[in-house]
Amino acid sequence: MPDALVPKAVAPWWAEYFDSRYLTEFDPLLSAERSRREVGRLRELLGELPDGARVLDLGCGQGRHATLLAEAGFTLTGLDYSRDLLALAEHAGRGLGRRAPTYRRGDMRRLPSNWSGRFDAVVNLFTSFGFFDRAEDDASVIAQVARVLRPGGLLVWHGGSRDGVVARFLGRDWWLTDDGTMVGHERTFDPLAGLLTIHTTWRGRRSSGERTHRIRLYTATRLAELCAAAGLVVEQAYDGWADRPLRRRSSEMLLVARKD
Repeated sequence: MPDALVPKAVAPWWAEYFDSRYLTEFDPLLSAERSRREVGRLRELLGELPDGARVLDLGCGQGRHATLLAEAGFTLTGLDYSRDLLALAEHAGRGLGRRAPTYRRGDMRRLPSNWSGRFDAVVNLFTSFGFFDRAEDDASVIAQVARVLRPGGLLVWHGGSRDGVVARFLGRDWWLTDDGTMVGHERTFDPLAGLLTIHTTWRGRRSSGERTHRIRLYTATRLAELCAAAGLVVEQAYDGWADRPLRRRSSEMLLVARKD
């Protein structure tokens, strides 16, 4: 068959989504003040770890948490698939000298083989989970986390709570970013697949366009089951970043699990 007639493989949405447009789209949620507040909470949750403990930021993005955790004295490694965001992360860490995080591009379903038992903690934050087409791949991510944690190591997971998102479902909203771009989200939810589909439209002085991404949402119960299957025990479940228990209508949740 001539090359021109061979259908080209379509890249999954997550392979191309996390770029400068992503940063503009979620600008209201990425402030320095918010990042410092979240890292302050992480320091509380990781308080039992000694200075210099090895932490993996899985799905580290532009390094907004990793940089601050490194400043706090942890030895940080960040992994992400986006070249654009990793370049920003490396730039953000330059001022830390020898304490700067180490970054690596990779797929969270297949972490390096020499990372087994390497980390004292793994953090997976800001809904950096549930991107893959197959639910089995999400289970693989949890299994990889368990493999790279030392015995007794911690996983801190933050993302959407299916129960709360569905209970308070918001089908449409919009906001204005700092550069004057109007961003709108239209959402649909497939209760059988557990998939939240978000169609984004943006209109700005420099560009306009639209695109779509999908996230598989989980209940705390199902995530605890995936963790248990991998040898991780969920010990705490919080209402997002707040220091209070997860509730039925919590739209975000933060889970803390420990490796057996």
